[in-house]
Amino acid sequence: MNGPDNSPLLELRDAGVRAPDGRWLIRHVSLSVRRGEIVTLIGPNGGGKTTTIRAALGILPLAEGSVRRDPDLRVGYVPQKLALDPALPMTVARFMRLTCSATKAQIVQALEETGVCARMNAQVARLSGGELQRVLIARAILRKPDLLVLDEPVQGVDFAGEAALYELISHIRETMGCGILLVSHDLHFVMAGTDRVVCINGHVCCSGHPHAVTKTPEYADLFGPAALERLAAYTHHHDHVHAPDGHVCDTEGCDCGTSKEKSG
Repeated sequence: MNGPDNSPLLELRDAGVRAPDGRWLIRHVSLSVRRGEIVTLIGPNGGGKTTTIRAALGILPLAEGSVRRDPDLRVGYVPQKLALDPALPMTVARFMRLTCSATKAQIVQALEETGVCARMNAQVARLSGGELQRVLIARAILRKPDLLVLDEPVQGVDFAGEAALYELISHIRETMGCGILLVSHDLHFVMAGTDRVVCINGHVCCSGHPHAVTKTPEYADLFGPAALERLAAYTHHHDHVHAPDGHVCDTEGCDCGTSKEKSG
């Protein structure tokens, strides 16, 4: 959907949002997302990351600044929390149709993309944390979005599941070509899997390429020396990659279609 000048799909400029009591939740926040790039918001709990996403999508009104979204922009959104009654009987297939009139073929394709097609007839309440997140992402990509917005997409998932989900997010970017805006506390992913990072603590503390941001004093002040040490330990060469369905590819002869790359 980007024009010939590669204009942003979504752009916040000097945005501010107030709480009902008048307090500033965020202020002077600027960011943009273009097609084919991953932009990650990081920062402390309560720093305004979810508020920023909701303001960018028009869910929360701006008290100052502006937001520009491409005309006819299609957005797929996975919120941080989804209230589902565990006692309510609902299959994955039915859940996928709740807010859209997708065909069975479209549902199957989306679930195949996220590696949970085999769970289509399972009860949503019986899914594991990782399976539920994959179903939520599948639901978000049903409409072939130009922009995929993910607020803490790996919450409730173990470490191995986190790695697989972040590989899936990268896979979606590569296959669908959409822009991706996400909130993450996983600094390892920020280092290895995102194009730009925006650090928010009520305002934008720092932003740019992840390697450059982690070297700024603002980042060190916010996350402390322990986080920097963990990131330094992470910058080694991997000898495997995760396929879109989560399994590990450790040989060049793997036929899953995942290219073997090393990061660090």
